[in-house]
Amino acid sequence: MSEKIMPNRLDRVFCQYQEELEAKALKVLRSGWYVLGPEVEGFEREFADFTGSRYCVGLASGLDALWMAFRVLGIGAGDEVIVQANTYIASVMGITINGATPVFAEPDIFFNLDVSRLEGLITERTRAVLAVHLYGQSSQMDEIVRICRKHRLRLVEDCAQSHGACFQGKMTGTFGDIGCFSFYPSKNLGAYGDAGAIVTDDEDIAANMRIYRNYGSEKRYYNKVVGANSRLDELQAGLLRVRLKHLAELTQERKKLAGRYSRELHNSCLLLPQVRPGCDSVWHQYVIRVNQREQLIRYLDRRGIGTIIHYPIPPHLSEAYTDLGHQRGDYPIAEEYADTVLSIPMYNGMTEKEQETVIEALNAFTP
Repeated sequence: MSEKIMPNRLDRVFCQYQEELEAKALKVLRSGWYVLGPEVEGFEREFADFTGSRYCVGLASGLDALWMAFRVLGIGAGDEVIVQANTYIASVMGITINGATPVFAEPDIFFNLDVSRLEGLITERTRAVLAVHLYGQSSQMDEIVRICRKHRLRLVEDCAQSHGACFQGKMTGTFGDIGCFSFYPSKNLGAYGDAGAIVTDDEDIAANMRIYRNYGSEKRYYNKVVGANSRLDELQAGLLRVRLKHLAELTQERKKLAGRYSRELHNSCLLLPQVRPGCDSVWHQYVIRVNQREQLIRYLDRRGIGTIIHYPIPPHLSEAYTDLGHQRGDYPIAEEYADTVLSIPMYNGMTEKEQETVIEALNAFTP
């Protein structure tokens, strides 16, 4: 029996750049400097340049980037933050960890925040919008920026899935006050453990993030605020520097894979993802929609093809957020997506034969 085609594989990229990655790891290990050293400084400089931002601050995770962003912006109890209802729950946790209230917006046909609904959700308590660039595609940032400026709202971007994605030529993470990134291993720019960062053009925000990530300390043992232990370590920073050098070619490979799916999948049961004009997708996931999802999952599994649902439970229906008082039917579009989305295999290093097998199986599926 042939090897199962997984929905994602992390070993292929490692093998492709194994020599560089292992050399960097040994260099860091032999240096004797493992936290907040030259590799972190180098990565922060290089990632800021990559995104077009003035500053990058390395952190321990993408969730830390989110909650610390709102903390530094002074958003907390009594404040509301608008966020799309179909996002991963970490986006919402970034808001609620600070005591603020998430106000959910329905998504558009591109899986991102429907900007036509945004202004109607603004109240006197609204302090910010969290724009999530889901599945690798930029949100409609011109309208989001316009509305935030009109109503004097803070703008935070969740770029955990959009490393390198652009809107009208400008990179995600650079439109608002703070862009938040995750470098979890499965991300397009993935580390080999947990890692994250923020980017910003605001010198004070960058300085405060550096204080918060290190126990609230600007100088050792002198603590200005109650901060966190959220430092990007030297080993992950070094490995990310290797991956960042190759991100453009890795992104082109994902675009090629997505292009083939979009050209060759023709089963009328499947609704294929779309890209908004003026937007760019780096294809973190290739997400189809299908009404007979469970049947399709079982069908593909029998053929040795794995899939993932991103995400089966929208945050407003999560057990973790029962205190918000939402119920099924409150956000029908987000709930429909949760019931029908399916991520098919998409990873760097996917062979033509593996993709051909997936395409043939999907085209042959009949409910």
